[in-house]
Amino acid sequence: MSTHWLITRITMATVFATLSVGCGSGSDKTAAAPVTRRLSIATGGTGGVYYPYGGGIAQVLTTHLPNVEATAEVTAASVDNLKFIKQGTSDIAFTMADTAQEAVAGRDVFAEYGPVPARALTVLYTNYMHLVTRADSGITGVRDLRGKVVSIGTPGGGGTVQAERILISAGLDPKRDLRPQYLGVAQAVDALKDGKLDAFFWSGGVPTAAILDLVNTQGVTARLLPLDDVLPALQKTYGSALYYRVVIPKDVYRMPADIPVVAVANMLVVADSMPDQLAYDITRTIFEQQATLAGIHPQARELAVDKALIGATIPFHPGAIRYFRERGVWKE
Repeated sequence: MSTHWLITRITMATVFATLSVGCGSGSDKTAAAPVTRRLSIATGGTGGVYYPYGGGIAQVLTTHLPNVEATAEVTAASVDNLKFIKQGTSDIAFTMADTAQEAVAGRDVFAEYGPVPARALTVLYTNYMHLVTRADSGITGVRDLRGKVVSIGTPGGGGTVQAERILISAGLDPKRDLRPQYLGVAQAVDALKDGKLDAFFWSGGVPTAAILDLVNTQGVTARLLPLDDVLPALQKTYGSALYYRVVIPKDVYRMPADIPVVAVANMLVVADSMPDQLAYDITRTIFEQQATLAGIHPQARELAVDKALIGATIPFHPGAIRYFRERGVWKE
């Protein structure tokens, strides 16, 4: 009995010692192993600028930030992106400045959803509102859209909000005075080619790939229409700083002349809960890798520290503020 008891004690001690060593070494390995932080970037549709630009940002963050793996996600753009920030399903988001302003205040399309705790990292570039039709449509301006089949953008996109504001500023009710469709830019281009649309609005950078495809399609002569005539009414309602006049050079889309249009700033935003150091590192890396981003999409040529604060409509994240202070551009 005593021998059996001794053998049992020795066996149990060996098992416990083995388990202890195993657990200890496993804990040490876990503590030593770097934790990969995965970042989701909410962008836009595949036919616009947000998605390829977001893919470039994902690439430089993954390459240059230790233990960070970033991925660009296809979305309906600004409105949905800001909702994803509030839900915590996206870490970084592209948005237009007017949509961000409404989101943080919990107004307009966010009235039922509630305020979004978003903070700016930087202004990226200018968004140009395109109004596109066929040259033989007889449409020469916004007021000619009455009774027409017109895409005003996707329901989750900030461009839809802007298109509706432009229509209202021109004296048109977006739902009663035209036959509205809600298409992304790639789908709108296809519908215009097929004769299913008379015109479409698209708010994006230049050039937009899907519109380049349209103007290069044989048998279709596309026209971009001026929008500067509605700008005074827009500025009277929403302020002179939010919307402003820009010109799309005729060579961008091979138009007969330059096209004056309405513009708004594009921003990169995060949740206010993002750690300050991470927000700082993201902001720093984006500016340090600006040349790489410009090689991925030409719109990134506009990215510049001295323009990073112009047109922003919401508070900046403390991590971004730290970076801009270091660069000497932050005004207290």
